[in-house]
Amino acid sequence: MDLIANNKRDVKKSDGNETLLSVRNLSTDFFAEEGIVRAVQDVGFSIRRGRTLALVGESGCGKTATALSIVRLVPAAQGKIVGGQIVFEGRNLLDLSERQMREIRGNGIGMIFQEPMSSLNPVYTVGDQIAEAIRLHQEKGCKEAWADAVEMLRAVGIADPQRRAREYPHQMSGGMCQRVMIAVAVSCEPALLIADEPTTALDVTTQGKILDLLDRLQKQSEMSILLITHDLGVVAQRADEAAVMYASRIVETADSRRLFVEPLHPYTQGLWESLLRLGFSGRRLRVIPGSVPAPLQFPAGCKFHPRCSKGRSDNRCRSVEPELREVEAGRCVACWHARGYEDKA
Repeated sequence: MDLIANNKRDVKKSDGNETLLSVRNLSTDFFAEEGIVRAVQDVGFSIRRGRTLALVGESGCGKTATALSIVRLVPAAQGKIVGGQIVFEGRNLLDLSERQMREIRGNGIGMIFQEPMSSLNPVYTVGDQIAEAIRLHQEKGCKEAWADAVEMLRAVGIADPQRRAREYPHQMSGGMCQRVMIAVAVSCEPALLIADEPTTALDVTTQGKILDLLDRLQKQSEMSILLITHDLGVVAQRADEAAVMYASRIVETADSRRLFVEPLHPYTQGLWESLLRLGFSGRRLRVIPGSVPAPLQFPAGCKFHPRCSKGRSDNRCRSVEPELREVEAGRCVACWHARGYEDKA
């Protein structure tokens, strides 16, 4: 199935500079018995139409909470968006009713959740699950939606889609279930696809095929992608821009290539220096000392300062948290010691 040949809506051609999504000062809290977990604090980034932004960071830093906040799927009993703006195609999603948000989910924003085997419903065939998304958002009849579902399976590279559409998730491999999740997410041609760790637990060959598939679908429909990952290799190969997240906050954003060549934040530098590279001569890999702080025990000041050689000895780092500040065109960092940071105060 060619997502262009069977357009359900007009795809607006872009020069790559139009902002599709702008997240501004987003904050989300979760409720725990021990207290309030400030999972997302003052997070901000933007994604241009047809481009890929990677949101990268260690497990537990707030990446998935950010994604759930964007599509307003934070369970009311467990958490709450407490501040900020999420501007998608000119509208602040936080101002919309739940009915309006249901129209945007799927049609405007699609999402691939982690762990496809648990995200798919085990009692419905994969064809039914894709067709349901099409019926819900495209107002098509059962027969037409089923035909589209079969074609979507073909589009994501599943052989014999007529037969596979009638199978259940447990009859498919992890890689095939991931393809089904992608088919569900892009079946209505969303302008933005949020892919939350789309290659986790897959073998290297399957990972490459899934990422190639996302690239192809993106080129066909000029879809934007928010790629959530902890895999720096994926960031280097697949992302146009990157935002580095640490302990609930964005600490650096830049063009992905510039981020690899010259990272400014000490945490970003530590991530890059821990990578195994070609030409590795047997030297020991550098590691970031210490561990990520627990959400209920975030330190005062810069959250990275207990693990930073400069921050441990700087009273300002220990007491005042730096805001994310633009230090060069298209490049932001939150570090008192980053080049050019003080000049932009």
